[in-house]
Amino acid sequence: MGNHAPRILLVEDDAALREAVATALTNEGYLVLALPDGTEVPRHLDAYRPDLAVLDVRLPVGPSGLGIARLLRQQSQAAVLMLTAADAVADRLAGFEAGADDYVAKPFSMEELQARVRALLRRTGRLTSTTWQMGDLVVDEASRAVHRDGHPVDLTRTELDLLLVLGRHPGRVVSKLQLLTSVWGFDAYDPNLVEVHVSSLRRKLEAHGPRLVHTVRGAGYRLQA
Repeated sequence: MGNHAPRILLVEDDAALREAVATALTNEGYLVLALPDGTEVPRHLDAYRPDLAVLDVRLPVGPSGLGIARLLRQQSQAAVLMLTAADAVADRLAGFEAGADDYVAKPFSMEELQARVRALLRRTGRLTSTTWQMGDLVVDEASRAVHRDGHPVDLTRTELDLLLVLGRHPGRVVSKLQLLTSVWGFDAYDPNLVEVHVSSLRRKLEAHGPRLVHTVRGAGYRLQA
């Protein structure tokens, strides 16, 4: 996506969650500005001009997520995704009244958050085509269909998710940790889990052509024709 990548403003006071979400969204190819509270948001809006904001409703310092949502509605066209506690119905309703477009209830899977972000960016026109190509490999993210040299490739959900992460960084090395975070939402799994699924993905892709998923020893994997 490069310099034209969608810009995301993330405001979340939980440091571990903020880092995990920022990493997952960055691995999707977005530019991410992550802040611990709402104090610095007003001065960043004009310069950063986010396409989408991911906001925790309850912030300990500065304006709340609701306050930031109202500010965004006044000053930008950014989509707003609120993070709320699972049982906080009042927060959800207040979020929609403040101008939120969608919400994700905590605890959430990183896959769900990424899907909601993609949906909002498509709705606002910041993500247009869902189809990309690498050599003779064609991937339609919307329909989750994969073809190689004109042949359909039957991938499991996990294999496809791995391919999508690699495809958003064409020609670049993606580490095992990045893949663990993006696909499984954690960094606590054994990295061998990645190796097993990448091996299966590679085998299915190579049934119809030369190698596309390359191992970079000590660094990770790269998708390159």
